[in-house]
Amino acid sequence: MPELYPPLEPYQSGRLDVGDGHRLWWEACGNPAGKPALVLHGGPGSGCSPWMRQLFDPQRYRIVLFDQRGAGRSEPHASDPATDLTVNTTQHLIDDIERLREHLRIERWLVYGVSWGSTLGLAYAQAHPARVSEVVLSAVTMTRHADIDWLTRGVGRFFPEQWQAFRDGVPEPDQDGNLAAAYARLLAAPDPRVRERAAQDWCRWEDALVSVETGGKPSPRLADPWFRDGFTRLVTHYFANAAWLAENQLLAGARQLAGIPAVLIHGRLDLGGPLHTAWALSQAWPGSELVVVEGSGHVDDQIVEQVVIATDRFAGNADHRLS
Repeated sequence: MPELYPPLEPYQSGRLDVGDGHRLWWEACGNPAGKPALVLHGGPGSGCSPWMRQLFDPQRYRIVLFDQRGAGRSEPHASDPATDLTVNTTQHLIDDIERLREHLRIERWLVYGVSWGSTLGLAYAQAHPARVSEVVLSAVTMTRHADIDWLTRGVGRFFPEQWQAFRDGVPEPDQDGNLAAAYARLLAAPDPRVRERAAQDWCRWEDALVSVETGGKPSPRLADPWFRDGFTRLVTHYFANAAWLAENQLLAGARQLAGIPAVLIHGRLDLGGPLHTAWALSQAWPGSELVVVEGSGHVDDQIVEQVVIATDRFAGNADHRLS
């Protein structure tokens, strides 16, 4: 079983002006003449982490990472209450990816997405299939209304105490029970104390969802106010709107990806994002391969190892490197 490749630093980086006042941080690592690969981080709003560079053989890949609008090192950051989220939608991110591809003069690239990044990767691949050589997705999501309802309500049957606290953080929930929308409103409140309490309540729920795999240890990133504020604004913004996608849009569009090699990697014990989502996608996507990681949850070492296996397998595939 392969391990992560050794840590490496970018050989090139910058900020790309994509309009609407946004400048996206991007970086390229590995072999400048290698097979292009794009990394899409989760969240929404998590930003890229250095370990994501290590999912690819640096001798064979030109690894491109970027922080999506409002996240990581991109500007402006969503932690600033003045940052306008109306110009931060799935379609904006798809267009940003194309601008980055054109800026780097890449014709086609392997697309890797984790968690929310798998939703974005699917949406991008369906919008621009000619630009995608292969797809690798882990912790597969489609961000449907049903998925968000499960994440914010249904999975509470496994964590009743934590869910009650999460639910009680919303004084007046919507008639339809859209807790993500209710938290998004709290995070937009003029009172900073209301915003801070909502951010902390949401993050406690995030920690609960992965507590089986973390042993209940809180995420250090969620303890950082700057990260927490930006992350919670973005994740509730996207989840409240089901990523502006029709309910089964990505599932219905999977057939048009036939012929693009794909590996879908998912933990059988992922409580926040049940395996059924990845299984349904694999059934709808001709030629895709589903790898079920027994005993794993959302993201852990075993899942990461499967990602490396997939990128190693695709490293030798023919590709178009520069336009």
